[in-house]
Amino acid sequence: MKIKTYQQLIDEASKQIKTITPDEIRDYSDVDTILIDIRDIRELWRDGTIKNSKHIPRCFLEFWLDPTSPYFKEEFSISYKKILFCAQGMRSALAVKSLQDMGFTNVTHVKGGFAALKDYGFQIEEVKKK
Repeated sequence: MKIKTYQQLIDEASKQIKTITPDEIRDYSDVDTILIDIRDIRELWRDGTIKNSKHIPRCFLEFWLDPTSPYFKEEFSISYKKILFCAQGMRSALAVKSLQDMGFTNVTHVKGGFAALKDYGFQIEEVKKK
């Protein structure tokens, strides 16, 4: 059985989704835009996150954003523009493709992910274990 590699999936997704660079994020604190960190919570504990971003673990993304799901989170309403990021932009590319497949049109991801945002100078805030 021949399977697609993760890189093939990312390459295919990247051709169908919108990707932005850190310098293209003008004012992500705009009331209609949410910057969403989809990394694992352990990554946030270790490295922090972008100030004022929201966290949705990748494994819950579709469930938390689907209004028909028992796990739906109103704070991530479908009307908001969503900018997703992961560590380097691979998981977020696949996540954006998945959300587009669900029907979302107002979603994009950051090329280079958290690393690029940090290098560009976005403010990092510590995430403490609860």
